[in-house]
Amino acid sequence: MPVVDVDPDELRHLTGHDEKSDEDLKDDLFALGLEYEGETEDGLMQLEFAPDRLDRLSVEGVARSLRYQYGDDRGVYLPNTNDADWTIEVEESVPDERPYVTGAIVRGLDMDEAGLDSLIQLQEKLHATMGRKRAKGAIGVHDLTMLKGASAADGTGEKSIRYVGVEPDGDTFVPLDSNRELTPGEVLTEHDTGEKFADLVADYERYPAIYDDVGLFSFPPVINGKRTEVETDSRDLFIEMTGTDQWTIDKILNIVCYALDARGGRVERVDVEYPDRTLDRPDLSVSEKSVSHQRIESLLGISLEAREVVDLMERAGLDATAEGVDDPDDIDTDEVVYEADVPPYRVDVLHPLDLVDDVGRAYGFNDLEPRYPEIGTIGGRHERSRVEDAARDALVGLGFEDMLDFHMISEGENYERMGLSVPGTAGGDVTPDPDAPVGAQPPVTITEPYSEDYTMVRTWALPSLVMVLERNTHRAYPQDLAEIGLAAHRDDDENTRVSEHRTVAGVLARTDATYEDAKGKLQALCRAFDVDLETPPTSHPSFIDGRTASVVIDGDAVGVIGELHPRVLVEHDLELPVAGFEFRLDALR
Repeated sequence: MPVVDVDPDELRHLTGHDEKSDEDLKDDLFALGLEYEGETEDGLMQLEFAPDRLDRLSVEGVARSLRYQYGDDRGVYLPNTNDADWTIEVEESVPDERPYVTGAIVRGLDMDEAGLDSLIQLQEKLHATMGRKRAKGAIGVHDLTMLKGASAADGTGEKSIRYVGVEPDGDTFVPLDSNRELTPGEVLTEHDTGEKFADLVADYERYPAIYDDVGLFSFPPVINGKRTEVETDSRDLFIEMTGTDQWTIDKILNIVCYALDARGGRVERVDVEYPDRTLDRPDLSVSEKSVSHQRIESLLGISLEAREVVDLMERAGLDATAEGVDDPDDIDTDEVVYEADVPPYRVDVLHPLDLVDDVGRAYGFNDLEPRYPEIGTIGGRHERSRVEDAARDALVGLGFEDMLDFHMISEGENYERMGLSVPGTAGGDVTPDPDAPVGAQPPVTITEPYSEDYTMVRTWALPSLVMVLERNTHRAYPQDLAEIGLAAHRDDDENTRVSEHRTVAGVLARTDATYEDAKGKLQALCRAFDVDLETPPTSHPSFIDGRTASVVIDGDAVGVIGELHPRVLVEHDLELPVAGFEFRLDALR
């Protein structure tokens, strides 16, 4: 998790609480969820915290949270902003891979060494977290006095800079930590920072670049120019951010603007002119979330009046109103719903549970008193868990090796290598086809997967078992494998838009594996649970026609059984016949 170095003296100064000792600060920070990890050689506190609160990646953000905790600040704070005097013009030549830009100007800063160090740390931490190591968003901070803006094309009198695409061997500039002119292409091969981040733009036909009326001064996401380098005597800053997603870079910009506002800076707006629209930035609009009073009390385990909840939300930096109650002191709050305004620097508030967490944090989690629940039941095994354990024991008794595979898989492994087509999920609601083959339901995909091998949640478990067989061709046969695990698919009729279930899958790999062998194992399993099994003929792309049947348990079609198709065996380099089955676990209840 992120670790931020914080100067305790700076923290005392920014909070206005010089009387706080280091130990007092550690206790207060722990109450916020920031854990003290030690000190640097320079005496800075090293604080570790959950990566959702990116607004606390600087001493200014930590100080803001403490001021709310101390009760010195309340509700949503929005910086005053001046009208735009500068424009960022986005030209058609900008690389398609990095089309978005945003920006702001901050004037009147008193930038001492501590403030500059904090800004640099904030920039680095945001790059590493929300910016995905600059791939999704990169920050450039420049000394405004060193920029010369051209007259804006719209004739408004504003000064403009240009976000464009340039050839690798195009215009030259002097990058930071260098004393000679380099082209963007030369930066990637002859500069240490350029070599470090060369992979980010290596596949681009044109490189992103930002120009003023003098020339090139920023090569995002790689490095800034030396001409606009920020130093301790810089008072006015120009902040630009480029990325692959407008929302991400706008939120990063908000965090930086709030940090500089805490240093006495005055935020000035910038117009971002795309070919088809103009954006007014920074976007300091508040978002709205709601949560019911009943949900707050049930999750925190405490009784609160409506006025208390509003007070706690304001102490968490939110604005809140109680809807559905005439008297804020009324303790009959079953129908109360709180409408909360969330400040623009909070990128972590995505769900009503985040509001509950803020209320609990402001109340003080350490002040919650443990108590026995007001119910008279005794804990026991869930029925699904009991059935799952019994089924696993039965499968092991039938000679299967019990497997535990990853729930994540790739679309190629889940569908294509098993002979299935990948269902489309684009446009409109996604509702599974009840007549689709087992495993062919629409996938639950990961928007930004860490690895191309794990891009979705598997829709069935049989591909996982076949992958194990593929990796075990050097092992002795027979190999009888079984797994009981999670499977899921997209279904927009569900509250979460995801339908999950536990599935039972088994494979038999041997020289004489047949449909009858797999059916015999399945029949024995069903007898152990006293359920009726039928296997009417069916077809499935993963299995051989005429050697495939539907698994019908107590009258419900719940799975498939058969001999794997030769093309599936060849795809997985299997030289022996494989018979297998898969069905829903809840059919055995």
